[in-house]
Amino acid sequence: MKSPVFKGYAIAYLVFLYAPIVLLPIFAFNDSKVIAFPLQGFTTAWFGEMWQDTTLWNAVRNSVIISVSVAVLSTVLGLFAARSSTRFRFPAKAGIMGLIMLPLVLPEMIVAMSMLVVLLAVGIELSILTIIMGHVLICTPFAVAILSSAFQSLDQSLEEAAYDLGETPISTFWLIILPLVMPGIISSLLICFTISLDEFIIAYFLGGNETVLSVYIYGQFRFPAKVPAIMALGTILVLLSITLLATAEYFRRRGIAKSGGKDTGGFL
Repeated sequence: MKSPVFKGYAIAYLVFLYAPIVLLPIFAFNDSKVIAFPLQGFTTAWFGEMWQDTTLWNAVRNSVIISVSVAVLSTVLGLFAARSSTRFRFPAKAGIMGLIMLPLVLPEMIVAMSMLVVLLAVGIELSILTIIMGHVLICTPFAVAILSSAFQSLDQSLEEAAYDLGETPISTFWLIILPLVMPGIISSLLICFTISLDEFIIAYFLGGNETVLSVYIYGQFRFPAKVPAIMALGTILVLLSITLLATAEYFRRRGIAKSGGKDTGGFL
């Protein structure tokens, strides 16, 4: 029997969580510079204003460079860590994996300030490279979590059969294991790309004079006339994020089904 209290709580929680997202496209198409009800009419002018902003496109270019780099680096590091943690035993395994996953629970503010102090102390100039370093630090644990699930769902008898047929460990990994975990790799790439694209705190602290998308959006809110165009941009980013996350979840489930494992929960 379902309790009315829990049902009401669930509805209130969903409204609180998703109402701000629903408001984005409403005000993005509203023919007024004032973000308030009642609505004044329908317009697509804010999307045109957003499209003509050269500073925005520079920020998008930087963010795409960062996000693609972070997705590849984090997934490669996560691949090695996940393979090691699920297949091998080594000294201090639990402690090492705990340190790798630590950024998941550390406040990003602390991570950003710590990295800023270290980078300045060793004389590294703040740039796109330093943002990539910070984002890799926080995205790698997500890659490890996704790929560990992919490796754990593998049937080890397939690997053993490959050894019996004369394959080396490297050829077995390349020909047997890698194709089976490829959906997990794609899922990791998409998730890390999305996290890096949306991340603000580390990009703000470690970006120096380089403008990225999240910092650009934050700066534009100082100018009320720019807010409707930012709402239009936010609408596009929400649709992009949902698409990437849905695609990542599809590949994650496909990978589990392909390897014959059991789905224990995912992103969606």
